[in-house]
Amino acid sequence: MRLTPRREEIDAVKALLEDDSFESADQMARTLIKEVAGILQMRDWIALVHTWKDGSRGLNWAPFGNEAEARSFASKLAIGGTGRLVKLHSPGVMLANTTGKKGWKGYCQHPECGHAPFTHSAASAARGACQIPTCPCAKFQK
Repeated sequence: MRLTPRREEIDAVKALLEDDSFESADQMARTLIKEVAGILQMRDWIALVHTWKDGSRGLNWAPFGNEAEARSFASKLAIGGTGRLVKLHSPGVMLANTTGKKGWKGYCQHPECGHAPFTHSAASAARGACQIPTCPCAKFQK
């Protein structure tokens, strides 16, 4: 699986690596693994879904970071049947759209908020203005 780290992902991992409050390397490793799992949960993936020649269910492979990577993998297989690519939508994004994702690019950057971008107005006069009355942010920050 090819992975191109994003700025917010690097910043989150770097903050953990520079944190002096960990009592042991094991504690830091556990926290780091959980953080990276949460980061990867915020990505959409591609699955290669296979069907045998007789139409029965075949083998499935995932995750792939993009369609080109999945197609490259499929071109190296010689097992027969057909395959197609299926987008696996991120459960992390779905949860973040509901509950917020503080500090995550594409979500409200106010430290007390983190709600989804669609909660900000798209109307021309109020473009970018927050529509959640309890949010202290003034404008969505990209």
